[in-house]
Amino acid sequence: MKDEKPKAVISLFDLTGEMVKPWAKTHTTFQFDMQHPDGLTVWPPSTLHRLSCRVGGDASTWGERIAKICEDFTVEMVFGFPPCTDLAISGAGWFKAKAEANPNYLAEAMALVYLVRDIGEQYNVPYMIENPVSVISSEWRKPDHIFQPCHYGQYLPEDDTSPYPDVIPARDAYTKKTCLWTGNGFVMPEARGVEPEKFQDRNGLNYSGAHWKLGGKSLRTKNIRSATPRGFAKAVFQANACKAGHKFEYAYDLNYDVPFNPMVDQSDHVISIADIYRCARCGAIDIVE
Repeated sequence: MKDEKPKAVISLFDLTGEMVKPWAKTHTTFQFDMQHPDGLTVWPPSTLHRLSCRVGGDASTWGERIAKICEDFTVEMVFGFPPCTDLAISGAGWFKAKAEANPNYLAEAMALVYLVRDIGEQYNVPYMIENPVSVISSEWRKPDHIFQPCHYGQYLPEDDTSPYPDVIPARDAYTKKTCLWTGNGFVMPEARGVEPEKFQDRNGLNYSGAHWKLGGKSLRTKNIRSATPRGFAKAVFQANACKAGHKFEYAYDLNYDVPFNPMVDQSDHVISIADIYRCARCGAIDIVE
């Protein structure tokens, strides 16, 4: 077991890291985003995660580091959330002006979509690309799956608290039509939904409150709008980390071994934790905090 490569997950164009949080206890996670500081920032192992790494800089500079990750780790999933500013149908009214200002704007936006796909295909890793309803459907292909955040609300506890309570309701009880392009064995999780919160306007039409609050051009609003629904993130982990379904059993006298990361200069870490559960089917570990 000691000579096996450590497991990792790569998430591109991911600022918040919500998508990889469920994986972080058993995998080294790599979040790439242009808003992260340039270079590699590393959070040492803790009871909440193994090595957690963030990579900044322009997307054109990520290739070498991604190749190194795929060489030194067993990468089990690639996620991608390419910027939708130049892709989403909701912004179609500005497409003509964008093309006049930069005839290559659409090709440049699609190149970031293909970057995620190409990494998954090149390294034969399951991948998932997320975007709202967009021209990806006409420029590449139709999405494989479409969902609403509320479809996965039951994966969150009944007493859930939203990290953005002024915008996003608890248990992801809101609607936001989201498309997924997937490949290489990605498993779409089973929906376990909650009723979305709705508000009625003066014309008697029902709308998602989050939809109203997520408009605008501020950077904060854009970042919240692009954050992965937490229930969906948990569901994807459960469906893909162990495709047969987890069967956790108490792991007696098991240390939480965090393997050496060849990309950073640090020693091996071993963390002893009292309550550790291991899946009898796939070996995935869950830590009771």
